[in-house]
Amino acid sequence: MILRWILVIALIAPSALFSQGKDLNLPDLGDRVSGVISLEQEKLLGQSFVEQVYAQAPLINDPLIQEYTELLIYRLSETSQVEDRDFTIILIDEKSLNAFAAPGGVIGVNGGLFLNAGNEAQLSSVLSHELAHLSQRHFARNVLRGRDTNLASSLVMVSAIALAIVANNPTAMMAGPAALAQQQLRYSRIFEREADRFGFNNLIAAGYDPSSMGQMFENMAKIRKLAGDNPPEFLLTHPVTSSRVSDALNAADQIEFSGGKKNTINFEFVKGRLKARYASSSPQASIRFFEQLSVENPNNENKYAYLMALQATGNSEKALLIVNELLGRYPKNLILNITKAEIYLLDQKLEKAKLQIEAVLKISPGNYPASIIKSNILSAQNKTIQAEEIVRELLITKNNDPHLWMLLSEIQRSGKNILGYHLSRGEYYLLLGDLENALNQFQFALRISGSSFQTSETIMTKIKYAQDRLGQKRGF
Repeated sequence: MILRWILVIALIAPSALFSQGKDLNLPDLGDRVSGVISLEQEKLLGQSFVEQVYAQAPLINDPLIQEYTELLIYRLSETSQVEDRDFTIILIDEKSLNAFAAPGGVIGVNGGLFLNAGNEAQLSSVLSHELAHLSQRHFARNVLRGRDTNLASSLVMVSAIALAIVANNPTAMMAGPAALAQQQLRYSRIFEREADRFGFNNLIAAGYDPSSMGQMFENMAKIRKLAGDNPPEFLLTHPVTSSRVSDALNAADQIEFSGGKKNTINFEFVKGRLKARYASSSPQASIRFFEQLSVENPNNENKYAYLMALQATGNSEKALLIVNELLGRYPKNLILNITKAEIYLLDQKLEKAKLQIEAVLKISPGNYPASIIKSNILSAQNKTIQAEEIVRELLITKNNDPHLWMLLSEIQRSGKNILGYHLSRGEYYLLLGDLENALNQFQFALRISGSSFQTSETIMTKIKYAQDRLGQKRGF
């Protein structure tokens, strides 16, 4: 039954954190915790949770944003206490402010987190906090603390928490027993204090401005005030108080650390990309809005948002003018160079797109978003075998990425590789936890696999795996 447990640990903690400083008593994370849930069990729990998120939540399928987020988290993890850096990083296509950590190295980030962070340091303060949840094994310790509670009730409650996060629906949390939910919240607040402290120290160790955590809290407090009776879900359940803001800022003032990085060009471009994505007006109105914004405040973020709005409406001529203007300032920036290839591809200028993206790959071999674009260019040129090879190369290190399996299946369908198409779709459905559809895809692939013994054996292995998991699921 332990595989059915799901816990999502939200960002906000109570205000007393920083007053305890270095005297905070930290628990022993040794055999006592592992005796309740092992690291291997946490991995399995994480896999189960990821399946639910993939199946239920809208996801951002944007290789540039994914690459930026993954690189930032991995860089932050180098100065954290996380030992196992095998992360699964999920981007939720939701403009509300949220981030979460789940067992097994799962980190989820809403698109809205970028929109509400003023700079990369503020974003990093949130991500450092989530890394601390993982390093301190808060899920396992939470189970350890609550091991005497009724298991069935606990399952109802933690599943409700997961549903509330994934669906962005605060009322879903009311599905669990109220008293048990309050007890769970009390435990999480203890862990939040730890996560804030470890996250703060990690932020400094990574070279960021220590005041950025307090500044991010200030942003959240403003969001809570402006939202009135309808704030984001975790700001509703974990309010940011004025004392918490001042505690974080005072902690930054008291440490012997001067300067620290606040922002990067890439953060500005990624935030601009998301601002254009979540523009609430019509495409033409968005163009007018971002054009005016880029005139009034011609920073990198607004300029990039404007070119993305132009690109979304197919106005490639103007988009190229802006991206070339930005490239004049930052000629070696990969995001800008990849964006230029995107514009060419959308305008069906395939040879120009290919030359542009190959120049990027020469500088950065194997670059994830550049490789995706090159595969799309080759597929548009009906060079599906070469396109398929690129995606398969990416799958060596990103085998659990459903977007890649979906892309591969589409390329295979375009190239009339029907067997490959059904196998790739089967892998896609497996990652979503949609075992029945996965099984159907593999069984169809078996019927058309021909006389190749090796191919048939491989497919039979996939069928047995899907059948076994489906049986386990139905047995719970």
